[in-house]
Amino acid sequence: MTDPVRPIVLAIDIGTSSVKAGLYDGAASSVKSTHVSVSHEQIVESDGTVEEPAERIASAVESAIDQVLVAARERSLTIDAVAMDSMASTILGVNADGTPITPVYTYADTRPAQDVDLLRSELDEHEVHQRTGAMQHTSYVPGRIRWLKRTDEKTFDQVAKWLDVSTYLHWRWFNDPDVAASYSISSWSGLLNRHSLEWDQELLAHLRLDPAQLPRLTSYSDPRTGLCPEFGKRWPELVSVPFFPVVGDGAAVNVGTGCTSPSRVALTVGTTSAMRVLIQGSSPEVPTGLWAYRLGTDATLMGGAFSEGGLLVEWAQDTLRLPPLEQLDSALMERSADSHGLTVLPFLAGERATGWSTQATGVFEGLRTSTSALDIVQAMMEAVSLRFALVAELLLPERSEDMVFVASGGGIRNSKWWLQTMADALDAPVVVNAEEQGTSRGAAILALEALGAIESIFDLRPEVAATYRPRPENGAILRKAAARQQGLYTRSLG
Repeated sequence: MTDPVRPIVLAIDIGTSSVKAGLYDGAASSVKSTHVSVSHEQIVESDGTVEEPAERIASAVESAIDQVLVAARERSLTIDAVAMDSMASTILGVNADGTPITPVYTYADTRPAQDVDLLRSELDEHEVHQRTGAMQHTSYVPGRIRWLKRTDEKTFDQVAKWLDVSTYLHWRWFNDPDVAASYSISSWSGLLNRHSLEWDQELLAHLRLDPAQLPRLTSYSDPRTGLCPEFGKRWPELVSVPFFPVVGDGAAVNVGTGCTSPSRVALTVGTTSAMRVLIQGSSPEVPTGLWAYRLGTDATLMGGAFSEGGLLVEWAQDTLRLPPLEQLDSALMERSADSHGLTVLPFLAGERATGWSTQATGVFEGLRTSTSALDIVQAMMEAVSLRFALVAELLLPERSEDMVFVASGGGIRNSKWWLQTMADALDAPVVVNAEEQGTSRGAAILALEALGAIESIFDLRPEVAATYRPRPENGAILRKAAARQQGLYTRSLG
């Protein structure tokens, strides 16, 4: 087996339900037999709770690192850098020693709905949206801060610092209360002024939140070294290796899948979903309904995210006792578009883009005794595709002739039917890259750029494995379905 070309990057991807980690070489190619996946499970309750103990996530991440290091030792490989991306818009409170005193609250936790509605009435939401790039919603930190203070003021007052989960891990590994968070991961909080690249003073003042309780800000290209004794003993080969600040998983996907220009649009369907473009230069105005996060000092990630995605397929499989997606795919291939008689709002986990409702739930219209389980899953997956098309209208008012959507994520890569349906709904080609792990690959590319191993993130575009071209006749059918969906949305949510 040929040794990979250095520098070698250990890349870690902290996802909603699993942690994936592995090695990439100097060309951002996966190093075979070094990639692992470790699952972790969130606590989900009917009251809107979606949280997880920080120690559980830390255990999953650290176990993944342990396993990759074993593989590296077996091949006598030297690791030159550690890069990490993370599910974004998480928050936990720690005491002065860095010990968690709250669980990790995730973007999917909807308990702050009441507090978000109050913030919307108190703030100029449009102005705050343009400063921070984020709407007021339960998936962001402002409403969470208000909710925590209202529901558990005693714990709230004991918090020395508020961190996202990945920055907490760096504090844990380096035993440093002055740990820094990247502009990228901080953008997802809804508290960062994307123009000044500082915590938004006006919003913090409104929330009565001390800036000293938030981490120091830095670029993703500013690493640190020197693990604390506990982790230096556990990972001796990483003691002097640079650890780069963590970036948001959405930003990593764009870089890893080659979506680094407005003509290549990232379309991700994992547990949840998102559509994003990377824009170089100054921070652009954000269309209402979308978000804009900073990647570094000179790039903006703009798009829309959904709480629905592969989560819906999993729900349908569990609830309707359907077979795996691979078996469903062949059955769906034999069906006509929108042939089920259903109109669906796929908000089983709430709505984000484009309406950002705090009250949205799943709605099925048109159910009959003749409706089958396959009808329901087809209608839900088509409904998600229609939501993507709605975001595309806002995000891409003008399309270039060479525009393509690059699909990633296990939720969609495993379904040729869904890939084709997405192309039909978007009326544009959808491509799938040969490299499956686009997210961790993106984190590795950003580290390679920071190390000077590559000139820029534009240098390593992955190879395309398949292209799905739109079918005009199906597109026309799905546009009519989209009009029905919008009518149901208006009747249900206003």
